Amino acid sequence: MEPFRIKAVEPIPFLTPEKRQQILDEADHNIFRVRASDVTIDLLTDSGTTAMSSAQWSSLFMGDESYAGASSYERFEQTAKDLTGFPEIIPIHQGRAGERILFTELLSSGQITAANTHFDSTRANVEMLQCKAVDLPCPEAADLTDQSPFKGNIDLDRLWELLAGPDGEKLGAVIMTVTNNGGGGQPVSLANLRSVQEVCQKYGVPLLLDASRFAENAHLIIAREPGQEGRSPREVARTMFDLADGCWASLKKDGLANTGGFIALRDTETAARCRELLIAWEGFPTYGGLAGRDLEALAQGLREVTDPAYLTYRADTARWFADALAEAGLPVMRPAGCHAVYADAGRLLPHIPPAEFPGVALVCELYRTAGVRTVEFGTLTLGHDDQPAPHELVRLALPRRVYTRSHLEYVVESVSDAVGRAEELTGFEITGPQAPMRHFTARLSPLGKGRDIQ
Repeated sequence: MEPFRIKAVEPIPFLTPEKRQQILDEADHNIFRVRASDVTIDLLTDSGTTAMSSAQWSSLFMGDESYAGASSYERFEQTAKDLTGFPEIIPIHQGRAGERILFTELLSSGQITAANTHFDSTRANVEMLQCKAVDLPCPEAADLTDQSPFKGNIDLDRLWELLAGPDGEKLGAVIMTVTNNGGGGQPVSLANLRSVQEVCQKYGVPLLLDASRFAENAHLIIAREPGQEGRSPREVARTMFDLADGCWASLKKDGLANTGGFIALRDTETAARCRELLIAWEGFPTYGGLAGRDLEALAQGLREVTDPAYLTYRADTARWFADALAEAGLPVMRPAGCHAVYADAGRLLPHIPPAEFPGVALVCELYRTAGVRTVEFGTLTLGHDDQPAPHELVRLALPRRVYTRSHLEYVVESVSDAVGRAEELTGFEITGPQAPMRHFTARLSPLGKGRDIQ
């Protein structure tokens, strides 16, 4: 059961299928354009959607809203230092702000970044600097049904080949996303991180973590990696941070809050230059675009998120949800991670080619069927350079401490209904615009005759 009880509730909207079809048409079939008030169960993202604890809500009253040198920053800074071991802590309003600042400081035009998988904003921030983002997922990641415990790992052989080859001198940074969101929420092992550190030290390349889901990755290491059992999540998380030269994190995930993040670094000079960019883009270094009350909520959230009971519940929920969806006929990625279940829309809808976005077809059908909002993680979101994504996925994210098992059982029933109509679904085409992160703003039109809603 959930290791918490609920103090505040809000009503859930229930619309008719006809109304939801109208909403989809008006939104140009882009689920990001649908209003939250028109969604029954919102599994779009786990980012910023957390239900905060009573201790976090109480901490808001401690917020020091001074422009410079606020005591709330001091508490946040000390909490982050204790957790990560990094001496330089820079607050930011969310993860992509950290990407922009770090990459602007570390990368030059024409360089390369290598990653287990670049997330959408990570790739966009690399490419906006006229650099190239190279994904090097481990071989096991190619098989969605493979039960390997650490399918978020980077391919070490390909990383060595890249560094030893003609492009090796262009490598500006290695990025490890923990857990690997673009790769299906799969964890990265400590053994893989240690090997990456050895490679980076040999060639003098900085190793950076996207640590947005550091606690969930630490829990999965304890559960799956030999020799790590019995350790606490905070101990394992600290080991992960100790292997890196720096990191950034959107704390809208494992900060258990609704906004905020940090950049954490070892090098004082690099941190000083990052703070100069922070002042220009985000705010003074002791608030970084955040209110004092946000910093207080984050400091408390960083203490709560490594609770073993919470993390065990989180992983168990994802595993049960994946099993239930599979029993309902939806192909899902195995093994389940923590923050989401990823469905294989390409396998469910083989008659829709990647260029016609089968993931979008499934996302729209789930909303039409029952008001369940999910998100496409296939060619619309992760395709680039006219190449399809490795897999046509749909992510069913799990907001932290928001939905109970009863809510998720409703989702499973809805999925069963949608799966029964899979052969009727058609693909989509983009009618505009084609922005770098097009999935947020694209207008889409269904191909072929749409079905009538009964």
